[in-house]
Amino acid sequence: MTDDLKILIIEDDPDVALGCEQALQLEGLAAECAGSAELARRRLSADFAGIVISDIRLPGQDGMSLQRELHAIDPELPVVLITGHGDVSMAVQAMKDGAYDFLQKPFAPEQLVDIARRALEKRRLVLEVRQLRRQLDQRDLLDARLIGNSAGMARVRGLIGALASSAADVLIHGETGTGKELVARCLHDASPRARGNFVAINCGGLPETLFESEIFGHEAGAYTGAGKRRIGKIEYASGGTLFLDEIETMPVPMQIKLLRVLQERTLERLGSNTPIPIDCRIIAATKEDLPVLSEQGKFRADLYYRLSVATLPLPPLRERREDIPLLFEHFLLQAAARHERPVPPISAGRTQQLVGYHWPGNVRELRNVADRCVLGIEAGSPPFGQPAGDAPRPLAETVEAFERALIADALRRHGSLARTAEALAIAKTTLHDKIRKYGLQGD
Repeated sequence: MTDDLKILIIEDDPDVALGCEQALQLEGLAAECAGSAELARRRLSADFAGIVISDIRLPGQDGMSLQRELHAIDPELPVVLITGHGDVSMAVQAMKDGAYDFLQKPFAPEQLVDIARRALEKRRLVLEVRQLRRQLDQRDLLDARLIGNSAGMARVRGLIGALASSAADVLIHGETGTGKELVARCLHDASPRARGNFVAINCGGLPETLFESEIFGHEAGAYTGAGKRRIGKIEYASGGTLFLDEIETMPVPMQIKLLRVLQERTLERLGSNTPIPIDCRIIAATKEDLPVLSEQGKFRADLYYRLSVATLPLPPLRERREDIPLLFEHFLLQAAARHERPVPPISAGRTQQLVGYHWPGNVRELRNVADRCVLGIEAGSPPFGQPAGDAPRPLAETVEAFERALIADALRRHGSLARTAEALAIAKTTLHDKIRKYGLQGD
């Protein structure tokens, strides 16, 4: 389909331009006119969603010169030239230089429509291939940075792909160590804002007295010690992305001011009444249940609803245990390169210990374990500090350890037997038997 593509007609004769435009529009093709090459260039770019039909003879820059310029910008942009009888040799040369086709005056409307349809179809295929390549490049980038073949990580990559090109602010929710900042950076790098700044702030690491100045900036003399103007983080992120980690720790007065910035897209530095327009995407991250904090009066409900239009949940490592061996191998290679040490061999028994461990610190903890293994100091710390040793356990025992950890975690998260059974998609009687089998009543 070419419904979403348009035809830009470049013609200085208003009657000819109008006739071309009407002939195309009568056939359901979107067309618009420009009276010169200079005016047309303002509407054209490397990924222009359409084709160009231009007269060879134009005021100022002629159609031949324009065609060469457009070919340099985008060699696959179809340019059709309109020529008079004496300009046919010029048009033939233009086709050798990359023009798509030419029309010799006078021409029938049917000729114009036929050439335009063929050129539009070619353009549609080119743009579709480019989009597919971009998607593949983005997927390859995400696969390299967000390691894991589990269903949970596939969902994360899918959400990043769906949200990256949008203008929506995003709330990332995940436990400590699940990689919230990495996901935020992936969103930024895959977005149209990738050339802008990625500015990260840990809201829990800023003293409340410095918070406003750090976020919004200040003018010289705004307070004691403010000797010169300072650009705040939001302003510095304009054109890019502002990442607010641990947003649940942001002081409530600052939450009110941030909400105003999100709504009005302007800010005022400390000590100034002049509004400054800003254009940054906000990505916030939290490990807490913000609706519960809102009910307790610890987090602004209106800010939560403003941020949670697009929510991206990250699975804890214990819910994607099949990714642990691949992740650990990756971290071992990184640690070995960083510490200039050989990569240590990992036995089957140790792999089983890695998979069976509950990982309260998630991916960050796994990375630390890899560092300790490379340095040879892992024996005194979990999971290798536990009594399991290096001896491989039987498969049935490993599966039972995994199942016990999974059920224990589900019970902790869901509370009741009924909700846990529903979450695990098993019968309540089966779950009850397994709870007794693994001695989880008192956990």
